[in-house]
Amino acid sequence: MPKVIVVGGGIAGLATAIAFQRRGWEIEVLEKAASITEVGAGLSIWPNALRALDALGVGEQVRARALEEGSAGIRDAKGRWLSRTDEAAVRARYGSPIMMHRADLLDILRAAVPETALRTGISVTGVRAGGTVAHSRGESTGDLVVGADGIRSTVRRALLGDIQPRYSGYTAWRVVVAPAEPITRMGETWGRGERFGYGVLADGRVYCFATANAPADSPGGGLAELRRRFGDWHDPIPALLAAADEAAVLHNDIYDLPALKSFVGERIALVGDAAHAMTPNLGQGACQALEDAVVLARVAAAGGPLTAYDGERRPRTRMIASRSYRIGAVAQWESAPLVALRAAIMRLTPASAQFKALAPVLDWTC
Repeated sequence: MPKVIVVGGGIAGLATAIAFQRRGWEIEVLEKAASITEVGAGLSIWPNALRALDALGVGEQVRARALEEGSAGIRDAKGRWLSRTDEAAVRARYGSPIMMHRADLLDILRAAVPETALRTGISVTGVRAGGTVAHSRGESTGDLVVGADGIRSTVRRALLGDIQPRYSGYTAWRVVVAPAEPITRMGETWGRGERFGYGVLADGRVYCFATANAPADSPGGGLAELRRRFGDWHDPIPALLAAADEAAVLHNDIYDLPALKSFVGERIALVGDAAHAMTPNLGQGACQALEDAVVLARVAAAGGPLTAYDGERRPRTRMIASRSYRIGAVAQWESAPLVALRAAIMRLTPASAQFKALAPVLDWTC
């Protein structure tokens, strides 16, 4: 029985382990954290990723713990509409995206991997030719090593050298709140160099996210800063911030990766953020990791060269990452004339054009 060593026990790593297990491979997952957990944040799962989850055999479990995502569209800070979403058209063509807590998805994926295959508290120090992984408890050897160890991947460094992530120019906050009044729709608001969005989770809590232009590693990333920036924006944003708990606020600068020359080497492959970390503007980071897992396992099980995986995944993820980066750049404009121009263009763009633009991203099938 062939064996795969998966470095990283997050969404990308667990999905990869499941995909290979379903193909009859022995699996070993190495995770540096003492336990496999997820911080408190929401996650959009688009129809392309739902198809990947179905291929992994966990799609129905995921849907049972999620809520269909109904997006009204994008507004400005005063609540005026910039664009509206044709939800019926999206649902009819692509299927409905869902919103869930990241921890719930991780729980489902973790439960599908045998406990004997999960090795936590292990720090990987290097990868050598022949499928050998050196780590804090010795070595592990397999027929394939998969780097699912995030944007600062040790496996990627062994494969491609030192490739530094790029700062996007903006920072982000995430927080899950229990609002005093129920929220039934999700929405996003664009200001000048700032954005705020929210989506409803299955238990009625609301996942909020915000961005702001700032130098990397800027201080002042707590709830007070969120309220200062967004407390006078349109409803329900002030109420959501009023319901937030300081201890629940997560603050991270946004980075992505430059385009890699390859996702594979001899008996080594990269998935998820290790391969194509992208800005969150299309909500496709985790979705692309799930696609990676399914495709890599299919290619490996067929006995073909890993370059087939690279050829299938690298152009697609680069297209999506580039599009996400461009959307973020426009969404973070600060100049008043540019913001006014952006608003005018968005109001004039028909919903049908936005709908068609989703096709290259959402039309993916296993």
